[in-house]
Amino acid sequence: MLLHPGEGTDDAALAGHLVAVLFAAASPLSLSDAARILDIPQQRLEEVCDLLERQPPTGLALQRLGDRLQLTTAPASGPVIERFLGAPPAVRLSRAALEALAVIAYRQPVTRGEIDAVRGVNSDSAVATLLARNLVAEVGRRDTIGRPALLAPTPDCLHYLGLRSLAELPPLSTPER
Repeated sequence: MLLHPGEGTDDAALAGHLVAVLFAAASPLSLSDAARILDIPQQRLEEVCDLLERQPPTGLALQRLGDRLQLTTAPASGPVIERFLGAPPAVRLSRAALEALAVIAYRQPVTRGEIDAVRGVNSDSAVATLLARNLVAEVGRRDTIGRPALLAPTPDCLHYLGLRSLAELPPLSTPER
């Protein structure tokens, strides 16, 4: 019986161990904790994560947000899981909320004032909706006058958008002049 996966284990076996740990975890796991649990260097963990992203377990996906890992349902399996759970279909976000979410996702962490400046209008209602739906969260305070709250996307946001990480966001296009 394998008690310590460690260095002598191949990537496929380590990927299996990582899936099992993430399946058992109650919340996203930091990269450093995952490396410690698997008894491997963080660079090796990155290789295992790359393998899981290329070849995810059927019906599942590895989700990364910053330095945290989480096992989620593959986007293609979402409707089946919703039927199983009896969950109503996801309520669509308003255009204002989607605009605010885009600003937060691309510029995170960001303050409400910065969101307003990009959108050109007050975003309080849109941000309140995103906070209420746990699509964004306060992650700190900007060290400036008034110490405004900094907002960033949550793992629920990635799931809502069908992304495994923010790196999968399409590149921003600049308008031609």
